[in-house]
Amino acid sequence: MLYEIVIGLEVHAQLATESKIFAPDSAAFGALPNRHVSAITLGHPGTLPRLNRRAVEFALKMGLACGCEITRRTIFDRKNYFYPDLPKGYQISQDKAPICVGGEVWVTLRSGEEKALALHHIHLEEDAGKSIHATVDTAEDEPDTLLDYNRAGTPLIEIVTDPVMRSAEEAAACLTEVRKLVRYLGICDGNMEEGSLRCDANISVRPFGQEALGTKVEVKNMNSVRFLQKAIEYEAKRQVQVIESGGRIIQETRTFDATTGRTYGMREKETMNDYRYFPEPDLPPVVISDAWLTDIRNQLPALPRHLFQKFVRDYGLPVYDAGVLTESRETAAYF
Repeated sequence: MLYEIVIGLEVHAQLATESKIFAPDSAAFGALPNRHVSAITLGHPGTLPRLNRRAVEFALKMGLACGCEITRRTIFDRKNYFYPDLPKGYQISQDKAPICVGGEVWVTLRSGEEKALALHHIHLEEDAGKSIHATVDTAEDEPDTLLDYNRAGTPLIEIVTDPVMRSAEEAAACLTEVRKLVRYLGICDGNMEEGSLRCDANISVRPFGQEALGTKVEVKNMNSVRFLQKAIEYEAKRQVQVIESGGRIIQETRTFDATTGRTYGMREKETMNDYRYFPEPDLPPVVISDAWLTDIRNQLPALPRHLFQKFVRDYGLPVYDAGVLTESRETAAYF
């Protein structure tokens, strides 16, 4: 109780477009490995990306739903890193000019308290492929890594919060609300078990009353709300134990093992300079016109928080009933 947990989330939502963000390959889930690939996805020399307009519209919907400021002239950047599941050797992302800036996500805690959690930004990017670590049938029977590039190039939005959460409950409520929002908007199916919604948590601890943030640790790729809570609770205790025993927290990337309920170190965390961002030379700037933004705003459905308030205020429903009815857009619309 002498320490305060500080949490920020990075939520990756795969956008429900028919094709990838910069290539015409299918973005459908569930195909046999390496069926939805092309020369563009694989980064063959001479190929050029072309932006998927629908992906931009889906990002704008999320930004408007969260009350973000829309960047009216946005660009893409190259994020350079070298993993086997990144066929081009870089990821097309957004660094200096994310498409949505600021905003907030409203959550309701178990106590009934409503709280606005500040967002830093929302940006567009492409997903990487998938590495599958398996033992192949060879004479040596040694573990090997298999690569499936079907997912490479699938459009993502990354929703990045400010470090404003102070408990695992708040973080879980934030992820739950983001999943509900993307489903209401129809921009992502939110199926965490399939990887279409994934969450990274930046976690640090500091003595109560201290203004400066502690050294953060990033726990990667959690695919359920319950796992997110367990990872935060374990990691906070681990960091306090390290500090209390005279140790030092290092900035690193860790993974969460659901079978043990523990986090494990993977690698030291990269800094922004390590990625050597620079503007993507093969894509022009995206200019969001007033007419385009107005059209997207007019397409927005009634959002879960507004429906919840309407059901309680205008229809006189109990808070619990209103919460159940607004859990999904289909149930709220039927009611």
